Amino acid sequence: MAKLSEKIGYALGDAAAGGITWKVMSIAFPLFFTNIFGLTVADTATLMLIARLFDVVTDPMMGALADRTQSRWGTYRPWLIFGAIPLGVIFALLLYTPDFGPVGKRIYAYSMYLLMMAVYTAVNVPYGSLLGVMTADDNEKNEFSSYRMVGAYAMGFITLLSFPYLQKMVGGTPAHQYAVLGAILGGVAALGTLACGLLTKERLKPIRAEKFSFKPFGDLFRNKPWIYLTLIGICTNFFNGFRYAVAGYLLEYCLHGDVTVSGLIINYTVFMTFGEVTCMIFGGLSPKFTKWVGSKRKAFNWAAIICVVTSIAFFFIPMDPKYIWLMVAMVILTSIGIGIYSPLLWSMYADVADYATEKNGTSSTGLIFSSGTMAQKFGSAISGALVAMLLGLSGFISGTDPATGQTVVTITNEASVQQMIWALFSLFPAAIALLIVLLLKLYPIKK
Repeated sequence: MAKLSEKIGYALGDAAAGGITWKVMSIAFPLFFTNIFGLTVADTATLMLIARLFDVVTDPMMGALADRTQSRWGTYRPWLIFGAIPLGVIFALLLYTPDFGPVGKRIYAYSMYLLMMAVYTAVNVPYGSLLGVMTADDNEKNEFSSYRMVGAYAMGFITLLSFPYLQKMVGGTPAHQYAVLGAILGGVAALGTLACGLLTKERLKPIRAEKFSFKPFGDLFRNKPWIYLTLIGICTNFFNGFRYAVAGYLLEYCLHGDVTVSGLIINYTVFMTFGEVTCMIFGGLSPKFTKWVGSKRKAFNWAAIICVVTSIAFFFIPMDPKYIWLMVAMVILTSIGIGIYSPLLWSMYADVADYATEKNGTSSTGLIFSSGTMAQKFGSAISGALVAMLLGLSGFISGTDPATGQTVVTITNEASVQQMIWALFSLFPAAIALLIVLLLKLYPIKK
């Protein structure tokens, strides 16, 4: 039986990766790249698409490499221990805006973003794979997964809620604010990742293949549970990705800037913070809810239905700041569903890894969990790229003035841009959640 300190240590890993680095990359980067850094909408969309093609190669390779690692620290933990500092440093550099022209900025953004994706993969694929070797008990896996989600959402809550106040404290230009916050948050993320690697234990030894082969890659595509769960994982991250990527634009262009209510500054990060704390609470309740309904698949299904209904309901809220609390209420209700299904996804990947080991005779835990990380990055970044592309088609134009180096944003059709933003936050995610419900009917593992 694992100690509480180990469960907290495991939670710190996703507090760093999911609650800080990935949360900021998902919610702040589209708006940061177009409105502060000075990339065009086309460059922003292309950057995220290229990064996904990069991940299609690096994530499975990292999974296979992690499975074959042997060291005094174990199989997966050394990647966290030695990857912590590079993760924090590169994250900080990514939020820095250099004093370059359009071409120099483009090169810098592409280089740093791809490097960030590589180091994130090197840390997060082994982190996810840890769940498969810390315990063989299914209930304990659910507990570890629940602690992981609580850690991610608790840190996400702290990060997003404090963001506008930290910006005010730092002062200066928005570019300066993001650079300083990147350094602070990168340092915290590095410490959390290192603590996770030091506090966790690997109790189970993977059944290793005697030599490297491409057979495990082929086995994946004959593994029906893996196929359906990976599609579900991509959809959950599409669902979150649309909402996070467009939240900044929603506050800026639909509600005409930050909304202040009784001294509380509701900017786009605070707006999504209400969802984070809800996800944290219901992520902790997810194992109890799963026991109550009888299976992970049923619990996931109910959670997805909640997301469908509440996302559609958001679309019909008037686009007016005076309805901000109704919008917040709908974000909270949607986050109940997200909070329930988030821990289940990673616990179900552990089930798929066990299924693959039993069927094939060797462990491919790292490879299977790498697909979960790839689904996370693929869903979030493709949705971010689509947000940028669709905003561009609706009349949103951004870029850097070659003469002054200043960021310039132009809206050619305000009504069209507003309607696109509103739909991207509501109807697009609703359609994705409905697809999750359909995929769950085909997922073959019943537990």
